[in-house]
Amino acid sequence: MRPLRACLGAAAAVTLAAAGTTALVAGNASGATTALSNRWYAAAPYLMPLDNDPPSAAAIMDATGLKAFQLAFVLAPNGGGCSPTWGGTTAVSSDTAVQSVINTIRAKGGDVSVSIGGYGGTKLGQTCADAASTAAAYQQVITKYGLHAIDFDLEEPEYENTAAIRNEIGAAKILQQNNPGLYVSVTTAGTTDGTGWFGKQMLLEAKSQGFTPNNFSIMPFDGGFNGAASQTSALTNFNSILQSTFGWDQATAYAHEGFSGMNGRSDTGEYFTQADFQTVLDYATSHNMDRFTFWSLNRDRQCTPADNGGRTSGTCSSVAQNSWDFAKYSVKFAGVTPPTTTPTPTPTPTPTSCKTAWSSTAVYVKDDEASYGGHNWKAKWWTQNEVPGASQWGPWTDEGAC
Repeated sequence: MRPLRACLGAAAAVTLAAAGTTALVAGNASGATTALSNRWYAAAPYLMPLDNDPPSAAAIMDATGLKAFQLAFVLAPNGGGCSPTWGGTTAVSSDTAVQSVINTIRAKGGDVSVSIGGYGGTKLGQTCADAASTAAAYQQVITKYGLHAIDFDLEEPEYENTAAIRNEIGAAKILQQNNPGLYVSVTTAGTTDGTGWFGKQMLLEAKSQGFTPNNFSIMPFDGGFNGAASQTSALTNFNSILQSTFGWDQATAYAHEGFSGMNGRSDTGEYFTQADFQTVLDYATSHNMDRFTFWSLNRDRQCTPADNGGRTSGTCSSVAQNSWDFAKYSVKFAGVTPPTTTPTPTPTPTPTSCKTAWSSTAVYVKDDEASYGGHNWKAKWWTQNEVPGASQWGPWTDEGAC
């Protein structure tokens, strides 16, 4: 267990939250791009800018016409506290690496949303004292990067914590109020009947606080799904849940509903191909859904070797594809036709030398490196006998081919 520690007193947090609009204006004045249409933020696929062998955002934009990226993930510090970090380790306040990625995207006419939470890790809703102090922490992210959009990814283990979800939903409402025009999405786990018990409790919390985001999105994967038909069925069921929870009619529920898929092989061995994405895209557009996104651009490329040994990777899809095939479905959702000509390919970097081969008997601590399966890997924490790449949520970060 990590110690829980409040970052701000309630009075200080309210002061910061109330200053949100002024802060956002200042952030925009410092160089943020003009906002894109909400449809682009709704179509933005997830990109880890500091982990999982980050691809070139500029190359993806050139190849597909994509304009918006969902950068992941902002978490509480690994050591506890109520200040925003990237992945629990890199303070947002001192960040330059992610800012550089954002600058590159904006220089090409694009923009970003930032996703907070995700699977695993410690979330700010768990460590901040209340909704106001949670909102104050997120306001730092909005202000620093001049954001026009933000995503609350509420899942394991946070969404099982009633107080944490109350803080997150309350923070989302404060940010929505203090940053006029801010596009807010809320993403949670999907099940075959729409979403599970904890997802339904999260919706009830939103209802009790009078909070309505641009959309509530479910992730119909890692739960016994089998292709697009099972996913569209889950979206239909989730629409009924939204209707019954908020008293919306079907059309209003679809206008506040989103899909967040996983391209290629999921963590539980499900496979979602380009054809599956097209089917779900057709469903989303024909029902006037608000959002269509996926996890992740880091995985939107073919593995080497192509079958990748039948494992799920954070850096490739484990299905046959051309690079950025899945990103093109996001572009289509935004209402743009992807380029048909093949752009000049970005030169492939010369592979680095392989580190010492991984050993099942060796003990590795944070930042230790080893090679396995033709890639170099870096340990995120203490580990022994955990195969690199066995799960994208495991103890190893893929540093790319060697």
